Amino acid sequence: MAAFDRILSGIPEMDKALDNIRLGDNVVFRVSELSEFKLFVDPYIEQAKKDNRNIIYFRFASHEPLVEECPEVKTIHIPLSHRFETFTVEIHNIIDKEGKDAFYVFDCLSELQIAWATDLMMGNFFRVTCPFLFILDTVAFFPIIRGKHSYHAVNKILNTTQLFLDVYSDTRNVYVRAEKVWNRDSETMFLPHIYKKEDGTFRPILDGVQSSRFYQVLDNFQRPGEDQYIDFWDRFFNMAKMQFDNHMDIEESCNMMCNIMMTRDEKMRQMVKKHFRPEDYFNVRSHMIGTGLIGGKACGMLLSRAIIRNMAPEINEVLEPHDSFFIGSDIYYTYIVDNEFWDIRVRQRTEEEYFSLAEEFADKLKMGVFSEDLRTQFGHILEYYGQDPFIVRSSSILEDGFGNAFAGKYESVFCANRGTLEERLTEFENAIRTVYASSMSLSALDYRKRRGLDKRDEQMALLVQRVSGSYYGQYYMPCAAGVGYSYSPYKFLSGIDPKAGMLRLVMGLGTSAVDRTMGSYPRLVSLDMPEATSSVTIAEKHQFSQRAVEAVDVGEHALKRLELREIESKLPMYLINTLLEHDFEVEDSLKERGIYRDVRFISCRGLVKKEQLMTQMQQLMQVIQKEYEHAVDIEFTMNLSENGEYSINLLQCRPLQIFKDTAAVEIPENIPKEKIILESVGASMGLSRSVQIDLIVYVDPKAYYNMPYAEKSGIANLIGKVNWTYREQGRRMLLIVPGRIGTSSPELGVPTTFADISEFEAVCEVEEKEVGYNPELSYGSHIFQDLVEADILYTAVFANEKTLAFAPDKLSAYKDISSDFISDEKNKDIARVYDLKGSELTLYYDLENNKLLLV
Repeated sequence: MAAFDRILSGIPEMDKALDNIRLGDNVVFRVSELSEFKLFVDPYIEQAKKDNRNIIYFRFASHEPLVEECPEVKTIHIPLSHRFETFTVEIHNIIDKEGKDAFYVFDCLSELQIAWATDLMMGNFFRVTCPFLFILDTVAFFPIIRGKHSYHAVNKILNTTQLFLDVYSDTRNVYVRAEKVWNRDSETMFLPHIYKKEDGTFRPILDGVQSSRFYQVLDNFQRPGEDQYIDFWDRFFNMAKMQFDNHMDIEESCNMMCNIMMTRDEKMRQMVKKHFRPEDYFNVRSHMIGTGLIGGKACGMLLSRAIIRNMAPEINEVLEPHDSFFIGSDIYYTYIVDNEFWDIRVRQRTEEEYFSLAEEFADKLKMGVFSEDLRTQFGHILEYYGQDPFIVRSSSILEDGFGNAFAGKYESVFCANRGTLEERLTEFENAIRTVYASSMSLSALDYRKRRGLDKRDEQMALLVQRVSGSYYGQYYMPCAAGVGYSYSPYKFLSGIDPKAGMLRLVMGLGTSAVDRTMGSYPRLVSLDMPEATSSVTIAEKHQFSQRAVEAVDVGEHALKRLELREIESKLPMYLINTLLEHDFEVEDSLKERGIYRDVRFISCRGLVKKEQLMTQMQQLMQVIQKEYEHAVDIEFTMNLSENGEYSINLLQCRPLQIFKDTAAVEIPENIPKEKIILESVGASMGLSRSVQIDLIVYVDPKAYYNMPYAEKSGIANLIGKVNWTYREQGRRMLLIVPGRIGTSSPELGVPTTFADISEFEAVCEVEEKEVGYNPELSYGSHIFQDLVEADILYTAVFANEKTLAFAPDKLSAYKDISSDFISDEKNKDIARVYDLKGSELTLYYDLENNKLLLV
């Protein structure tokens, strides 16, 4: 049949009054009770049977069935879970499979409101489902319950559907008034009609008496004006707040608030319900834009703060109060739906286009627009923060949960928040778009796929946090920041207690603490020996110190990575004495040449010398770890005053993924030297293993150093090509590269992302002193988290006693397949790919003794 062809509804006079329902029509009945909908769906089904239609009934609600079971009707049960996308895509796939000219009945859409706790997502469901039905020339009947939904949600349905019919009834009559009939018109079509089922009449009301009765019925169903604009979500929270203010028991409401707003993770839910007070839930809601969950990062931050408040009030005294805002997860889907990106979203979820469509979808996410209502609410956040900088952080539903850290997979964007209101709003909106688009990054998609999360809903909520800190001229930053582990799985210093925990501490913003950039070394602090370092001399301390400070440049509206000399003169002396240290050896050397000047480097020595501060950092993590029953890692900032007072801002908390070694590996002894390719002690991290290596990628340090800077990314692309060529093929691959893997600075090493190395069994960083390449065991960095979660062994070749043997020249004995991956001949002398299939080259690693052998 052709599009827009007339069909029979089973009520001939209604067909005449509405100029027939047509193929492509979605017909929404707004009713007071479902028995009113049955008056229309029963004849529709009977007529469809007579006409031999393909009839499908989507059954998902708890109410009584709307269509009786019979051979002519396919009843398809869809679990009505909290997962909007899973539910919607499953229905989409069935509609696609059934094809053109199908006839549908849906259970009551109002039950979606109960499952998703908001009208917004019910409207979004209809907005994406209705057009798909339309293009397939189907007919679909939908009921919704009057008085249950906000004006905005109903309007979204009204603007999308082809027919919207209001049904009212009293003891005498059933009244129908068409609110919308698309592409049809008549003089009486939009008048109220009286439908009499017993004789099938469907007549317009033309006389005053009947009209008066209709409006009397209509008036009985009107809600107060303000109530019409309130979403189910807000009605629920308003009622809970009213009950709380009247000292009523709201335990059940608190459980509901936890489930619909905080987290889906059952273990996290238990802790939130234990430590949150009713005021905490109301405070989250008052700082929230939209509906849905606040996401894993936001939930972890709030939960950890509640634990400290309840369990360690003396530490709570030095915690900065948080003044964060939350953009609910439902806004992410609404943004996609309103900008008509849903089709590409559905396609991207399929196996065939999961990776291939990601870049196109990300580009679209960067180009969408926000509704005026949302922009107004964004403006309220800007009004609150004035012109202080803030950061927009990802807080996806799956992020920072037990087993899924998503460390570094999604973007965080600093906003300088300067200029006119419109300029600041544009900056804010662009930051949100950037974080949304990062949900389609190759690293994020690969991570989800690898961990079996690719079919799960991954809505992106957002955490908006004021940047904690002070102004130093045009630069804004905290005194110090970093990451902390409640348990340190590796002894980076001899004699330390892993259970004491550790910090990765930097001056300025904490970005430097989680990224491997700029030849910069954060200070590693073991909290049982805070002042201890692995450096013996001042020269070593200076060489392996933090070289770059990150701060927001409010003048240039940008995040800046500054050399110390660019900001040192702007620091007050008390901070200089706390964060910096003199290099007396260099100063003395300069004096001998008649040059008198201070030479300082960043060491944060004054912070680690504060015994009470270090003790409280340790206690803070131990208290949270005890409640989590799991090691945790945190992100924090520290600010100091001239009189020695300090404050800690707890920005993030999540379960720490750590290696749990279960296998004992015996490393063979007395191996002939000529057979050993690599042997080291105390230079690796990972689980014990004994595996045969069947492919090695080797990047020559000196040849890589001599490459033109602009071409170095080509080597990262080569490694990524190998990684993706052998993805999920069971290969055991070893990567050997100069300097630091995963850096964003090609002068420090090969600038891969984790998605470029995710298939490798092990990665090896090689020190090359002549050209300045230095490996770094980056405890606390994002690359560290990735290696832990993917069970990739890390090892390093140092030019010291830790390396007992390293003979990469022996690799030339194996089959060179570089030409399969390298098109540019000159790069073949820089990187080599060796196929070792059939050989017996074995990688041994014993975690207990931290000994590695490749032989």
